[in-house]
Amino acid sequence: MADTSIILMWTFIAECPIPKDVTNLLVPGEEAVAAYRTIRDSAIFTNKRLIVRDAQGITGKKVEIYSLPYTSINMWSTENAGTIDFNAEVELWTKAGHIKVNLKREVDIRKFDNLLSRFILK
Repeated sequence: MADTSIILMWTFIAECPIPKDVTNLLVPGEEAVAAYRTIRDSAIFTNKRLIVRDAQGITGKKVEIYSLPYTSINMWSTENAGTIDFNAEVELWTKAGHIKVNLKREVDIRKFDNLLSRFILK
């Protein structure tokens, strides 16, 4: 049986403008197409990968960058928020492990699902 323990978990609060400083992370031919605000940071969808910037520590000066190429995603699921639920949920099964993303009500789960589909099924 496959290991389903979660290796990473993020909460995306709302869609936001693409941060200008993300351009120094992009390779030739890569372009940012959407961004989501996390509690302290942002997650950026490009045409090649998902980039999550994770500020750490009290000051947030230490930043960890996660880069998830779409080619490493084997499967995903989405679940919209119900009447009582506060979050929609996205689960990604990757070559590295299982990643869970919570989406606050302000995030359109179907738009998010479409972004994944558009780039993973390319």
